[in-house]
Amino acid sequence: MESVDHTFSSSPYFNDRGLNGTAQPIIERIHPHSRPIVSYYFPKGVGAHHYGANITAYLRMKERHPMKPARLTLTNELVFGYGLHNQIHNIYDVRPATREELSVYHDADYLDFLSRVTPANQSEMRSLIEKFNCGEDCPIFADMYDFSRMYAGASLAGARKLCAGTTDIAINWSGGLHHAKRGEPSGFCYVNDIVLAILELLRYHPRVLYIDIDIHHGDGVELAFYQSDRYTGDFFPGTGKLDDNGYGAGKNFALNVPLLDGIDDDMYLTIFKTIIEDTVASFRPSAIVLQCGADSLGSDRLGAFNLSIAAHGECVNFVRAFNVPLLVVGGGGYTLRNVCRCWTYETSVLVGVSIPNELPRTVYDSFFADSQWKLHPPLSGRVENQNTPASLQRITISIRNKLRYLQGAPSVAMQEIPPDIQGFLKDEERSQEEIQEEISTASAGEQRMDTSIARNEYFDGDKDVDHDSSPPTPPPTRVSRGSARRGRGRGGRGRARGRGRVSSASVVDEDDDNDDGSPPPPRKSSRGRGRGRGAKTRVAVPELKRTPDPATEAESDTPGASHDI
Repeated sequence: MESVDHTFSSSPYFNDRGLNGTAQPIIERIHPHSRPIVSYYFPKGVGAHHYGANITAYLRMKERHPMKPARLTLTNELVFGYGLHNQIHNIYDVRPATREELSVYHDADYLDFLSRVTPANQSEMRSLIEKFNCGEDCPIFADMYDFSRMYAGASLAGARKLCAGTTDIAINWSGGLHHAKRGEPSGFCYVNDIVLAILELLRYHPRVLYIDIDIHHGDGVELAFYQSDRYTGDFFPGTGKLDDNGYGAGKNFALNVPLLDGIDDDMYLTIFKTIIEDTVASFRPSAIVLQCGADSLGSDRLGAFNLSIAAHGECVNFVRAFNVPLLVVGGGGYTLRNVCRCWTYETSVLVGVSIPNELPRTVYDSFFADSQWKLHPPLSGRVENQNTPASLQRITISIRNKLRYLQGAPSVAMQEIPPDIQGFLKDEERSQEEIQEEISTASAGEQRMDTSIARNEYFDGDKDVDHDSSPPTPPPTRVSRGSARRGRGRGGRGRARGRGRVSSASVVDEDDDNDDGSPPPPRKSSRGRGRGRGAKTRVAVPELKRTPDPATEAESDTPGASHDI
């Protein structure tokens, strides 16, 4: 009897597409400095995690959790399948965030809980699970803490690159978990990587604008900065009320745009572009964080909008056009095949290349067979549009009225510098690169060179590019009579700082000035514009050869005029 060993599945490795075309990958590599520098962050293994089985409160039936990190693996496959990695300047597998980095925002007892709880011991930690609000939306699953550290570390790495000036656009599709609070998880989110990244950006950038196009309100980010005027948030759309504007110093710096179900591409793009353009003009951000939750797409499992992938990507393209340092993160999105399509298309938008509507061949071809392997399947028209032009106009007018209270970009001269969240690796082994990373806002081995050199400033050391020895300091010389600097302007006011001292000038004694017995002329008091009052010193100015002026002769009968400095 003949035996046959089957080592592979009997199903074909790639589906037969028939007459449907296949996208060919881009093979041309990006030329340095030809476009804005784009960095792509994909922590190895982040897509292999699973939230586990759960009975969700909103579906009320047994099924897998709607949050699927596997969407990150599919997105990465499509990005590489299109050859977009050849158009990206840098691709990073970054280290996970450390406990010290997470503790800059999150409470210590909450981080202790995340690091200790597992599916095996959750029955023993039932009281803590209830205390920290873990349950149906935020279940306990294997390697939960490691998963949170992965996506948070990628967002922090992108923020550090932006602060260092070594990238213009940083992409982390694994991040964007905007619901997590300081001391508890919320809405599938355990660690708020956006808050940590914004705190990192605020260490260098004076003003950060956060834009959220997830269908759900980014309440965790808003709560973290509700009293800050160095951060402005736009939430498109959300559960946040239109009147939730911030508190204290952050009054009017939180802008919520609540939209009704069923909004279509035209309405959404119109209000998005109008409000974002006005906000950027008023707030003048020096960095932008864009959360690209894909649950605002049509046909999403938990969404109720009619947006197409092209319209979602146009929002990203509109923000990119401001040419401001940009951190792009993922977020929601619960129809797996649409999420990875959307984020792949938006990756192409951010790198500035066009890709065809046909999908490339990948090992996940079967996921896209129902749409004939297209990048832009029809997604709109599933939900009735409850928005009207009048309702959108009311929202626009309300937002514009709030922007009037900003009165230009806020001052940051006396603001508290956010704490260092790059490491605090006191109890861990640190490499030389990590030590360098802790010193500056750059990542390891990089530093920002914003040098301002005065005309009288010399370098002698590693930064002396010409390696010339510094010029010798000339010995002090005695200035001849009349060479002292006189202050310009009326009343003898000097423009130089200091105490009005005249160096190496010939000082005339008052007794010598009155040898002819004539009364001394009245002296005018004057002072410099510098700090403190200068000592009054009379300096003799020699007679100049000029045509006699009768008016001048009448004022003074001495050979030279005396001035008080």
